[in-house]
Amino acid sequence: MRLTARDSLLRRVDWVLMGAAGALSVLGCLLVWSATRTRTGITGGDPQYFLLRQVVNLAIGVALAVGVMWLGHHRLRGFVPVFYVLTLVLMLLVFTPLGTEINGQRAWLAIGDYTIQPGEFAKVAVIMGMAVILAARVDAGDNPYPGGKTMLQALAIAAVPLCIVLVDDTGMAMVIAAIILGILFGSGARIGWTLGLVAAGVAAALAVWFLGLLDQYQIDRFAAFADPSRDPSGVGYNTNQARIAIGSGGLDGKGLFQGTQTTGQFVPEQHTDFIFTVAGEELGFLGAGAIIVLLGVVLWRALRIARGATELYGTVIATGIVAWFAFQSFENIGMAMGIMPVAGIPLPFLSYGGTSMFATWIAIGLLQSIRMKRALSASA
Repeated sequence: MRLTARDSLLRRVDWVLMGAAGALSVLGCLLVWSATRTRTGITGGDPQYFLLRQVVNLAIGVALAVGVMWLGHHRLRGFVPVFYVLTLVLMLLVFTPLGTEINGQRAWLAIGDYTIQPGEFAKVAVIMGMAVILAARVDAGDNPYPGGKTMLQALAIAAVPLCIVLVDDTGMAMVIAAIILGILFGSGARIGWTLGLVAAGVAAALAVWFLGLLDQYQIDRFAAFADPSRDPSGVGYNTNQARIAIGSGGLDGKGLFQGTQTTGQFVPEQHTDFIFTVAGEELGFLGAGAIIVLLGVVLWRALRIARGATELYGTVIATGIVAWFAFQSFENIGMAMGIMPVAGIPLPFLSYGGTSMFATWIAIGLLQSIRMKRALSASA
């Protein structure tokens, strides 16, 4: 029986990846609802306020993913410079009167009742920008791997947004740094570039610390990580309450919407940075473990896509996304459990936030596009 074009398209989609990402996003909507339904101070008395907004965020995110899949990562290649420059402009606007400060960080743009975080789009811009530079001569057959000049150009592309977010968002800077390292590894660059970049990063971190360039809230976060018990009602409060919430869930949790720590509003920013504590308390070890498994499935499928890409351009994009999702998931879950410093990083697919959801699903669309191109090439 002959397959129609529509059937062929559906067969090329990675439904395991789509299913895992969708399950995480739907579960995230429920966890956001649980974390906010009793917080009248931020919901205006509407217990479904954040649930409805997150559902809309998810719908827009999925639509963006479908759009990226339809256009294809190769068609989007020509628009990367425009997207990159536009992202930089939005990031710089954060430091104008349009910018707004939340929890000590000036990383958002206020547009009416909505806020966007341009740094989330910077992740996509860095990945796409570096992919275009690194793959240009390799995919054309001129070089077997990126040369020194190409590497410097790609690092320069990444350095600009990295320097911007370093001004007031160390968490975002950490994610972008992880993306850069992942891309260097996936591009086949010589190991010396990776080692040199790591050494430069360590030297820069030490310089920032000893020169006293960190803000007080950043110092407090590292102090709480080093010794949460030193000031349990002050800098260590978030970490201590997060660990209590997760630990109280036991094996199978207290039940969705039944968490006493969540209902009692003991954990700050629980619908955003500390969304994992809701899962730990209400769904228990089994539910929280299932989230980690689903995140692992996303990373597994993304790695398969990176390995099976038909050209370096697709490999670099997929590898950058793997590094992004892996580091951000580890850091977010780790800070909720007290094994990583609090850095204000959302958990992919689960934390509340429109810009984060949009960027995450754009990444899923890029992965699907790379996978679909490989499947099309194999069937040709």
